[in-house]
Amino acid sequence: MTSFHEAPAVYTGAVYLNVLDLDAMKAFYTDIIGFRVLSEADGRIELTADGKTPLLVLENREGLHAKRPNRAGLYHFAILLPSREDLGAAILHFIQKGVRLGASDHYVSEALYLNDPEGNGIEVYRDRPADEWNWNDGQVDMATVALDGDAVVRSAQEAGRTWNGLPEETVMGHVHLHVSDLAETERFYREGLGFEVATYYPGALFMSTARYHHHLGLNVWNGEGIPAQEKDSAGLKAYTLVFPDGAAVLKAAEKLRAIGAEVSEEGGQSVTADPSGNRIILQAGA
Repeated sequence: MTSFHEAPAVYTGAVYLNVLDLDAMKAFYTDIIGFRVLSEADGRIELTADGKTPLLVLENREGLHAKRPNRAGLYHFAILLPSREDLGAAILHFIQKGVRLGASDHYVSEALYLNDPEGNGIEVYRDRPADEWNWNDGQVDMATVALDGDAVVRSAQEAGRTWNGLPEETVMGHVHLHVSDLAETERFYREGLGFEVATYYPGALFMSTARYHHHLGLNVWNGEGIPAQEKDSAGLKAYTLVFPDGAAVLKAAEKLRAIGAEVSEEGGQSVTADPSGNRIILQAGA
């Protein structure tokens, strides 16, 4: 499952959210989503699935306000489970908790959709095996059709799989963002960060490395030319792209500067932002 989320791929790592109610969000992400607390101090909570790797970081500080509509920012972040059986166990868990769900079959994956208490979008999904994905002329076939939820649940029941929180093998599968301009955004991620377009979709494009169906979703469904979300807004603060090593981060920083993007050093990390103001932490893998 993780071959697309380990070197030599460049892939999504931890997502950072500014939150208004830290206690309520901690309760939701541990009780409902199934994360474990990795660390907690000074208005900041790191959440993990494996007990060592942060996948979601919640931060609260004075002066934050609710996010504005029709801005760039997070559409959803996507939690990738190891198997269909795990997704079936998650469905039963969410139903037991009374969570309102959306669900789709995307051909390459089977997915659930929900929102956290502050309106941040979440996808929980499992991938079909990569040899079942259909590529045509360099693009992977993806669609949005009805999920056979009964079959997914049966797979869990037949395997005796029950919900005990997120499995340790869970990773941050992808991040899907609202952006202001698709062509400009494509150029940034392709020329600056080395991503390739996996497929185009009405008002959106999906990009990846290593022939994954997508590590990044990018859409203009909030409107073209939308402004960036303010720095003091709740919602997405930043997300992480994990590179194979420090040399790969330095090379990416050079390419970004060559196309006119700014790269700064913040707390020992290289940080940039896409043309819509979505902040990206460039992290060297272990």
